[in-house]
Amino acid sequence: MTEHLTYALTVFTGFFAIMNPIANTPIFLGLVDNKDEETKRKIARTSTLTAFIIVFAFIILGKYIFEIFSITIPAFKITGGILIFYVGFEMLMSQKSKVHNTKNDPDEDSIAISPLAIPILAGPGTIVTAMNFASNASLFHVTIVVVDFALIVLLTYIAFRLSDKIVKKIGQNMIAVISKIMGLIIGIIGTGMVVEGIKLSFNLK
Repeated sequence: MTEHLTYALTVFTGFFAIMNPIANTPIFLGLVDNKDEETKRKIARTSTLTAFIIVFAFIILGKYIFEIFSITIPAFKITGGILIFYVGFEMLMSQKSKVHNTKNDPDEDSIAISPLAIPILAGPGTIVTAMNFASNASLFHVTIVVVDFALIVLLTYIAFRLSDKIVKKIGQNMIAVISKIMGLIIGIIGTGMVVEGIKLSFNLK
């Protein structure tokens, strides 16, 4: 029981760090500026639901994707770890990640899909994190990954809906501090993936 709880908390922390609902709230506000409440609600719902579907597909089909492209678990962990470390490093350096962000799309109809759902929420970093947790895992652990990701998506939706209040209450400076802490956590997760990949490659304990 304790082992499962620890795993669930680890997965939740990893997803929270890489998606960072609090830090993404100002981005959401910037994209939906001057839009009415109903439009904001629709964009928030569509973007989070789309992100969940995309990542869920990779969690479930990840094994088959590995087989189709002949991707080994060690190679995935090393490459994915480097990618995630890079995202965390950019966050620590107060830079917008080139992997995780894109220019604002002025098209109101597609704003929920791009850039919000892809790549801000369901970017490469999120997908790699999800597949890392689900790869070579039991059905029970995969279920934990899906449930944890669903919780993060729900928190993100709530953060988007309360975005005005959150930014006003916390302030931009505190959001910047939280982003740096999340960047450190992401960097550690990435390093851990690389180390684990190297161990698997050379059969090290």
